[in-house]
Amino acid sequence: MTQFNETDLTEAVVKSFDQTPDTRAKFLLQELVKSLHDYVSKTGLTFEEWEYAIDFLTRTGQKCTDTRQEFILLSDVLGVSMLVDAVNHRDRDGATQTTVLGPFYVGEHKVTAHGTDISPNNQTGERMFVQSRVTDLKGKPLANVPVDVWHADDDGFYDSQKPNYDEVGASARARFITDSDGRFFFRTILPCSYPIPTDGPVGEMIVQTGRHPMRPAHVHFLVNAKGYEPLITHVFMDGDEYLDSDVVFGVKDDLVAKVEPRNDPAMPDGTKANGRWHLMTYEFHLKPGGGMAPKPLGVKAAEPA
Repeated sequence: MTQFNETDLTEAVVKSFDQTPDTRAKFLLQELVKSLHDYVSKTGLTFEEWEYAIDFLTRTGQKCTDTRQEFILLSDVLGVSMLVDAVNHRDRDGATQTTVLGPFYVGEHKVTAHGTDISPNNQTGERMFVQSRVTDLKGKPLANVPVDVWHADDDGFYDSQKPNYDEVGASARARFITDSDGRFFFRTILPCSYPIPTDGPVGEMIVQTGRHPMRPAHVHFLVNAKGYEPLITHVFMDGDEYLDSDVVFGVKDDLVAKVEPRNDPAMPDGTKANGRWHLMTYEFHLKPGGGMAPKPLGVKAAEPA
């Protein structure tokens, strides 16, 4: 008879999954059991610590809503999101580097005309003009490609974090379709570095462990071209003080763009500029392949992303 003690328990639990029909699911479950049991044994986990962990995970789930994903945030700050990203994108072949999706890819990203100001109600942020292009690995422009963009405002908040989000709707997020030369461009405000939400269990962990909660300033992009791997990435602002200590470990050198302060009277599309503005230029290179792009939080499966 098997003795369910510290010596034999792990083997018994692993064996209990032997008849799992899906071989991949069987492998994942058995490896998970081994890793969890190894952690408990190595650390000598106490009942009090186990109870705290259960409570922490319970509260993490309770903090999740249609527009907030606390478990993604937990994965991000533990470096798991970036590790999953790394093992799934080991060979980029010159394609643009990937990074974390983050917990604020939410709601509807409406198709928007090139040159649109996607932050029209923000009167305090310095203006920024973003000009970009999507190509394949050989530099061939890719036309009619949907590109979702989203970023925080100059106070460090995403639209979905604000109490009036349901009434006011989206801000600093949109979808652009590349033109015949693979280009798209838009106006917005210069993002700033910002803290991850610290009003939940993940923020509690960051504060209690003495880590800072800051992310360097960036703009999110999701490029989803037919026949190519979906690209989930950020473009970071050069010179940000948190580039080397991003709380979610999302920075890569190739994703840091020089954002130029300008005093020209007009932006590249002819829009009149009132005072100083900033120019971001970045080109995305896609890798052939396939895959499903994620749906924004709060968007039902039957709705277009």
